[in-house]
Amino acid sequence: MPETFKNYINGEWIDSNSKETISSINPADSDDVIGYFQSSTIIDADKGIDSAYLAKKSWENTSQVERGNYLLKAAKYLEENSEKFAQAITRECGKAILESRGEVGRAIVLLQYYGIEGSNPIGDVVPSVNPKILLYTKKIPLGVVSLITPWNFPLAIPVWKMAPALVYGNTVVLKPASTTPLIATLIAEMWDYVKLPKGVFNLVVGSGGTVGERLINNPKVNAVSFTGSTNTGKDIAVKSAQNGNKFQLEMGGKNPVIVLPDADLNQAAEITISGAMKYSGQKCTATSRVIVIGDILEKFTELLVEKTKSLNIGPGKDEKSIIVPVIDKSSLNNINNMLNKAIKDGAKIIHGGNKINDEIFDKGNFIEPTILSDVEYDSFIACEEVFGPVLSIISAKDYDEAIKIANSVEYGLSASIFTKNLNTSMDFAERIEAGVIKINGETAGLEPQVPFGGLKSSSSGNREQGKAAIEFFTNTKTIYVDRSAT
Repeated sequence: MPETFKNYINGEWIDSNSKETISSINPADSDDVIGYFQSSTIIDADKGIDSAYLAKKSWENTSQVERGNYLLKAAKYLEENSEKFAQAITRECGKAILESRGEVGRAIVLLQYYGIEGSNPIGDVVPSVNPKILLYTKKIPLGVVSLITPWNFPLAIPVWKMAPALVYGNTVVLKPASTTPLIATLIAEMWDYVKLPKGVFNLVVGSGGTVGERLINNPKVNAVSFTGSTNTGKDIAVKSAQNGNKFQLEMGGKNPVIVLPDADLNQAAEITISGAMKYSGQKCTATSRVIVIGDILEKFTELLVEKTKSLNIGPGKDEKSIIVPVIDKSSLNNINNMLNKAIKDGAKIIHGGNKINDEIFDKGNFIEPTILSDVEYDSFIACEEVFGPVLSIISAKDYDEAIKIANSVEYGLSASIFTKNLNTSMDFAERIEAGVIKINGETAGLEPQVPFGGLKSSSSGNREQGKAAIEFFTNTKTIYVDRSAT
């Protein structure tokens, strides 16, 4: 019998007010019920917020060094339990086990990074025009921060939000995606183990329409950090602005790769397929469009198909698997519908495109890695986020047209170019409308010590990760001390 898990509020494990639960299902095996989790109500959301609100003053008054030490203890706990977390990620969201281990490793590094940040200064002494005035700035916490996180990185994304939030003195309420509540529960267990003070971290599991909505609108909430769909993010922006709250939004991507004739085509094809197909394309930074310039189109297309054919398909627990199940049946159907529309718009499926239902796949949400040719740059499939293992090939007559095509969509998260020309690389970095730019590299894949975020409809608010995180999770006081009066 699958276990029933509870919310974590004010340092206690409690049932929801509804007394109802939701199930978490293994996307590779519909018969595998991972557990039952609380179907929380507005009342439960308010309990979590009240808990964080009551704890905020005490946590703010805790030294930043001590706050950082809690993060370092959590990093040690996560390191000691890394395989448990990795296996849970693979089971709950379908991710290949090697990628799950990588996600755990990243979360450890994030906790270590921000744990050490606890010992670093977070203000400045600034010269004044008056030599008798001491002029300095001080960073102060926002207060209560709501974290609304997605299912595709169920450990790393919550951690890269909560780690800076906590070290800079905020208290948090986490609402994870309803499809991956187990990982969020394990995060709560981690904070419980290191004896984080009661109320500083709270977990409330439930729907976005109920719990998520309350985490935005409750007047005791001071800020919202969200990663998810563009439409939901824009709605959060409007409501947060009306409430006078800070908001940080990481949303969709339609990430391009441009391939020039002078590129190492084999390398470019290998990296493009890796960026498009790993984790079955379920990353906001996944490669979705490849824009090929000139007469290399046919050769490069052949290389893409060749590389794709070599990808192993299977459940994430198999270490050889690259193409894993998509998160649920709804996602599977959405991908299929988008492919059908692409065909109606004139695109051709040159590899894949089918659901996989035979043998070990019949109980999972599997679809073949898919490559589309003859894609018009302004067609539906070329402009909308698929969030599946689908790559569109678009031709361009020259570099300038390729840039125009790459910038033609509403998103601007990540982008890459393959060329041996340094001047072209530098020009690309200047002209491409994206927040993350790779030269001869994969659009996916990020390091935690640098800012992350996009342009246009991909992001709004301050950047995440690195030292940039302090700008969102704090406010600034500017202080003048006139020493002549003392």
